[in-house]
Amino acid sequence: MLIFESLLTEGIAQLSYLVGDTSTGSAAVVDPRPDVDVYLEMAERHGVSITHVLETHIHADFMSGARELAHRTGTAKIYCSHEGEPSYGFEHEAIRDGTRFPFGKVALTTRHTPGHTPEHVSFELAENDRPDEPWGVLTGDSLFVGSAGRPDLLGEQATPELTEKLFQTLKDYYLRLDDGVMIYPCHGAGSACGADIGERPASTIGHERRGNPFLQFDDLERFQAFIEEGAPPVPSHYPKLKKVNGQGPPVLGNLPGCPGLPPQSFQEKIDQGRYQLLDVRHMLAFGGGHIAGAVNIGDRAELSVWAADMLESEVPTLLVLHDDTDRDRVLRLLLRTGVVEHAGYLAGGMTAWANTGRAMQRLPQRTVQELHDNRGDFEVLDVRSDGEWRRGHIPGARHCFVGTLRDSTPELDRDKPLVTYCASGYRASIAASLLQSRGFNKVHNVPGSWQAWTSAGYPVEE
Repeated sequence: MLIFESLLTEGIAQLSYLVGDTSTGSAAVVDPRPDVDVYLEMAERHGVSITHVLETHIHADFMSGARELAHRTGTAKIYCSHEGEPSYGFEHEAIRDGTRFPFGKVALTTRHTPGHTPEHVSFELAENDRPDEPWGVLTGDSLFVGSAGRPDLLGEQATPELTEKLFQTLKDYYLRLDDGVMIYPCHGAGSACGADIGERPASTIGHERRGNPFLQFDDLERFQAFIEEGAPPVPSHYPKLKKVNGQGPPVLGNLPGCPGLPPQSFQEKIDQGRYQLLDVRHMLAFGGGHIAGAVNIGDRAELSVWAADMLESEVPTLLVLHDDTDRDRVLRLLLRTGVVEHAGYLAGGMTAWANTGRAMQRLPQRTVQELHDNRGDFEVLDVRSDGEWRRGHIPGARHCFVGTLRDSTPELDRDKPLVTYCASGYRASIAASLLQSRGFNKVHNVPGSWQAWTSAGYPVEE
């Protein structure tokens, strides 16, 4: 019996797949995330063994779990594309266009689909006795629902050639497939690997042929202009993760180590100045009292992306949790984007810290009503994306995307109270905490932010 399961990893909006057949007892995992227990559990539930780990390309947005999964199974082999002359620093089997993997009644056939990266491949799904009549394609980052993979992640010099290859892939491969062929991409809505990716996890070639804007071009120059106009900013951690995944991610055998430290030991670590302090509590808890120098990135799915973007991956973290029982979940979220070095977490949390009489810092929270009624008293900083800013913002606000703040702080009046806002307050708290850690002593966060401002009916500037 055919096995086909998809797994959506929220926060990084990543989709991976288990494909196999119970008659042979074997299965493949395509594009695994690094916390691989879930695939082993899926295989056990179906009564099959994971024998193949397939990668569509060298990923830039999450840390690959291919080596970890192969290690944990003990027998599975990793298969990577050798199209486009890529470089790998780990043991694997080479695959090229046309390489076929039979699993009982289903066959996976490799197709070279460059554009997002030179080596990128997709995997056709078909009946084993009719391998050239696919019913589905695991498209990786070449074709998304309502979008396509961005061709600009290898730098300006490589972008024109990759854009042309992406155009050819879409036109000469995908648009020649039958309308009924299903597409199963590596990412869903929220990923920066493509512009405006659709909400649905899967689609058909026919649906995409009619509505996907990337499939509406016959002219390469118009396609190039469209790509350049709609490309979102490249997250700062993408080049680092691409290098890690090419060389070979670390094999950990489990979650990264992170011991609990009592307040005295935690303080001693801070005093050494060799660690970065990450507080994952809710913005209101952080605002009420935190350790000076901490950056606040709340414990929810988006932590994966924002931690990778705002932290130094090579500097170990010191963690402040809402509750000690949150440790494994937080470590798992950080692992997904390559944040694996941890010096420890504060055992007992901020309650233990406060009970020992240690100093705390506050980050004041301002309501939208306070901001509206006293707007002239504040410098207002909008830290949302360019697209969000263009669709409307608080009158008189300045714009600085939070993702750029780690590398450069805008010229701001340090003597005037500063408020940060985003869509809900989550990114604004990241920005405010980062600015406070750099000496902005009059910074405030706005819980609810843009959502609260518009709900209150306050004026909007475009």
